[in-house]
Amino acid sequence: MAYLVDADVLIEAKDRYYGFGFCPGFWDWLDGQKQAGNIFSVERVGIEIGNGQDELTTWAAAQGSDFFLKPNAATVAAMATVTATVQTMKVNGQPYTPAAVTEFLAAGDYYLISHALAHSHTVVTNETGHAQGHQPSLKRLKIPNVCAALNVQCASVFKMLLDGGAKFKI
Repeated sequence: MAYLVDADVLIEAKDRYYGFGFCPGFWDWLDGQKQAGNIFSVERVGIEIGNGQDELTTWAAAQGSDFFLKPNAATVAAMATVTATVQTMKVNGQPYTPAAVTEFLAAGDYYLISHALAHSHTVVTNETGHAQGHQPSLKRLKIPNVCAALNVQCASVFKMLLDGGAKFKI
């Protein structure tokens, strides 16, 4: 089992808690975990990040397909299951809007969850779903809710760091 990191984890890390200039240990830790086969993301997330023009874009470009995994046959097969699931998901008995489903199926989250489902990985995201007490919306499918519907493990960046034994010392 490995962790698959959502774009928001990397963007938030760069912008807030683990900026390249003051916490290079986070990025070194990610590199080490990648080398150990414990942490990855998916190609679609790499494309999303690649659209920027900052240190994260440069970091992502250096990672290549060793970190940003391309869909394989198992992932493609899992996409059918994810598609069927999101098309039938409901909140308080109401289905998500067609626009919400379409938006989800066009985004990197779809590929991330499909890859996790296919390979029994844990999705790492900063998103919170209505299971965590947040008011549900029919206008946006959230990663934790889709993961729960598919029995895919979902974790926060902090859980990933704790489980991975990360220690950043000054």
